[in-house]
Amino acid sequence: MNLDTELANPPPAKLNIDRVSKTFTTQRGSVHALDSATLTVSEGEFVCLVGPSGCGKSTLLNLIAGLDTPDSGSLKMDGQPVTGPGRERMVMFQEHALFPWLDVMGNVLFSLNLKPGLTKSERVEVAKYYLQLVGLERFMHSNIHELSGGMKQRVALARALAPNPRVLLMDEPFAALDAMTREQLYVDLQKICKARQKTVIFVTHNVREAVCLGNRVVLFSPNPGRIREEFLVNLPRPRDINDPALAGMAGEITKALKGHTAKPAEE
Repeated sequence: MNLDTELANPPPAKLNIDRVSKTFTTQRGSVHALDSATLTVSEGEFVCLVGPSGCGKSTLLNLIAGLDTPDSGSLKMDGQPVTGPGRERMVMFQEHALFPWLDVMGNVLFSLNLKPGLTKSERVEVAKYYLQLVGLERFMHSNIHELSGGMKQRVALARALAPNPRVLLMDEPFAALDAMTREQLYVDLQKICKARQKTVIFVTHNVREAVCLGNRVVLFSPNPGRIREEFLVNLPRPRDINDPALAGMAGEITKALKGHTAKPAEE
C-alpha cells in the first residue's frame, strides 16, 4: 500500500440528519432527549453544537457515531443509513480513554487495527505522522501516566485521526483542561483541521470555544432537546480565543442561547 495514498484526504463526507428523535427510559420516567433534529453537514465543515446540559447535543453525536439508534427520523452519510459504529466516523470524548498498559505509540497503533491492509511498518509510519501532527513525536514511547492532561488529549486526538476517518466527532474534549492548555489546543486543532480537511462535529458548553473553532454554531435548547438556531462564523482563521471580534460574536450567540433556554418546554 502506498503510504501517500493512505494519508491522502478521504472522499467527500456529507451527513443528512432528518427529523431525528430519541427518548430514553430512566428510573424517573421517560426523557425526551432529542426532538425532530434536522441538520446537514457538508464536506470539510466544522460544526459546533452548543447548549446546556440535557439539550440533546451529545445524544445527537452518539447517534451520528452509531453508538445508539434513533426512535424516528433518518440519519445518513453520503445517502447511506448510519446503522452502527464505523471507522469513517471516529469519536473523541471528554475523557481521553487511553489504555494505561500501552505507551503513546501503542495507543495510536491500536486504532490502526481498524485499517485493514496495512503492514506493521506502514502502521508505525502512519502513527508517527499523526503524533508529529499533534506535537508528540518526542513522547511516542512515554507511558500514559507520565503525560499531562493536555498531552493525553493530544494522544487521544492522534488516535482518532490515525484511521483517517471522514468525520471526527468530538464530545467536549477540552472541558477538563486548564485555560492555557485549552487555548493552545484551539490553535493546534485549527492547524490540524486545515492540514487534513476533516469534517468535524464538536459538542461544547463553551460558546466562545465554539466561535473560535467552528464554521457554524448550532444552538440547542432542552426539555425536549431541540435545534433552535444556527450561526455562520465568518471570522478569518487562525482565530484567537481572546480576539474582541470573536468575543463580540460569542456574546450575541450567548444572548440568543439564553433566550431559547428561557422559553417554556411546551412551545
